[in-house]
Amino acid sequence: MRFLTSGLLAFLLISRLAYAADASSAEALYRNGILPSGAPLVGQRLAGASVKGADAACVNCHRRSGFGTAEGQIIVPPITGHYLFRPASSANDDMDYRYMPGYVNLKRQPYTDQTLAEAIRHGTGRDGRPLNELMPRFDIDDNTMTQLIDYLRGLSSTLSPGVTEDTLHFATITTPDSDRTSRDGMLAVIRQFFSDQNEFLRGGVKPMQSDRNVFYRVKRRWQLHVWELSGPPETWERQLHEHLATEPVFAVISGIGGNTWAPVHRFCESEALPCLFPNVDVPVIAEHDFYNVYFSKGVLLEAELISARLSLPQSAALAHGKSSADRRVIQVFQRGDAGEEAAAHLAAQLAAAGKPPPLDRPLDSDAAPGAINRALTGIKEDDVLILWLRPGALATLPSSAPRATVYVSGLMGGLEHAPLPSAWRESTLVTYPFDLPVLRRVAMNFPLAWFNIRHVPILDERVEANTYLACQILADTLSGMLDLFHRDYLVEQLENMLSRRLVNGYFPRLSLAPTQRFASKGGYFIKLSGSTSDAVSPQGSWVVP
Repeated sequence: MRFLTSGLLAFLLISRLAYAADASSAEALYRNGILPSGAPLVGQRLAGASVKGADAACVNCHRRSGFGTAEGQIIVPPITGHYLFRPASSANDDMDYRYMPGYVNLKRQPYTDQTLAEAIRHGTGRDGRPLNELMPRFDIDDNTMTQLIDYLRGLSSTLSPGVTEDTLHFATITTPDSDRTSRDGMLAVIRQFFSDQNEFLRGGVKPMQSDRNVFYRVKRRWQLHVWELSGPPETWERQLHEHLATEPVFAVISGIGGNTWAPVHRFCESEALPCLFPNVDVPVIAEHDFYNVYFSKGVLLEAELISARLSLPQSAALAHGKSSADRRVIQVFQRGDAGEEAAAHLAAQLAAAGKPPPLDRPLDSDAAPGAINRALTGIKEDDVLILWLRPGALATLPSSAPRATVYVSGLMGGLEHAPLPSAWRESTLVTYPFDLPVLRRVAMNFPLAWFNIRHVPILDERVEANTYLACQILADTLSGMLDLFHRDYLVEQLENMLSRRLVNGYFPRLSLAPTQRFASKGGYFIKLSGSTSDAVSPQGSWVVP
């Protein structure tokens, strides 16, 4: 008996490992266009064009969730098991109405494993008619086909963690190196926004009802969990995994960090947990990732803006008749601050463009005015000086400015409030990765009015406006999901919705393609007025590096 039990356990273990391997192979095929053999997937379209490898992956059209998409007149149907194998007699109690005109016919018979294999291999639909010519035909062997169909059967088959019958759970994350004042402002906004969302439920909200008397949408309350990290960054991922195990959530909304965000980014990606629009000036650039979505690249975008300007053949920055290759680029930043990452990113950008490396002049984190002055010695007329400094350091710059071309990080320096001495303002270009103050005035009326009505103190206008915008985007995205609360689908719906938004607070426009994770992609260069006022003068139009 003992032998039989051990043998059975071994069989079950081997079977489980084999199933996991099959699921992994099917996922690689679906998402990356890689067959179990390691060879690239090849698809053939009716017009004769072929697709191969990543270009042939199912995810390109049907998306990671399997729920498909729509673009203009082209509707890509969902291919999850719930839709493919749905009995024809079922009532339309949980279908996503956006796909019905182009896909759903409740009188059609469901696919079987055999008819689905025919559709994938030969483009023949369940009714015997050819599928759309955009659908490639794939020559897949029987074993691989079985793995793929099993994968589709389970794709987005259950609601994501953090979703209950009446509640959607969300987290927001704060790191110990974040600014305390900005953190308090962010939390005030997000808590009030969640309170407003739940206010509609206090009187009792009935589910939405179709003309067939089918309840197809239940209004859920929002529950916020605040995950406050502590200690050194190398412990943050462990803390986050512990938080998630104790408090499963559907997504992370907003959040705030200082100079380190990579552990949070890695955690969200490893847990397939959407992390939407955190307030961070040094995000992680990993466009191949899926679950981390940012408003912009922050100071890294500023570095790209400066690099692009310095690389222009006839740039306005190339004064004094010297080419960019002959000009020294000198960067001043404080160690451990965001400017250190920005300076390194700019150096990488210049190297990629074939430019010589910049000369870095780092300062201690508590550098006194004398140290800043020493970092500016020897600056020549034809140099390019880039200051990655905070307002406190900018205010201690010497009263006389060098005759070099000067760039200042707007994000770090305070944007239009940067305390540049008067002598510096005429020769200094400030990076400005937002809409200009006069242009965003109308858009900002919305959050500012809401702050006033809800008695939310304005402690950091930019952070709080971004937090309000992130919450509003989340609400707009959820409103179009019906009851399909899947994490992958949340990110996909967010991509679809962003480009339709007209009011975006500090940003002129937001958009995300499936391979993009930064919604705002450009910025201005401005000059501050000659006085100490906050007036700005744009030096050219909006630039996307």
